[in-house]
Amino acid sequence: MERIEKLKEFLKANPADNFVQHALALEYIKLGDDVTARSLFEELLKRDPGYVGSYYHLAKLLERNEETDEAIKWYERGMEAAQKAGDKHALGELRSAYEELSF
Repeated sequence: MERIEKLKEFLKANPADNFVQHALALEYIKLGDDVTARSLFEELLKRDPGYVGSYYHLAKLLERNEETDEAIKWYERGMEAAQKAGDKHALGELRSAYEELSF
């Protein structure tokens, strides 16, 4: 919980810090709080659709919670964002997860 409190302090000081918000969402996943993690990821991606790293984690969270259709949508959005950013590594990871889930 100490890490979460520290990240919350950082986020309070700079609410638009994508890295901190992403890290906070990952901490909530570790605690098993998928509801809070999902909310943080969705808020971040709404604010900054170009933050490619969050798509994979959000889609995996949805996949774990058996929300397959939603996970597929987020993988697709993530692949688009990765392609726009020229991030071939992220594109490959997203595509692999997407194909594993959808085929």
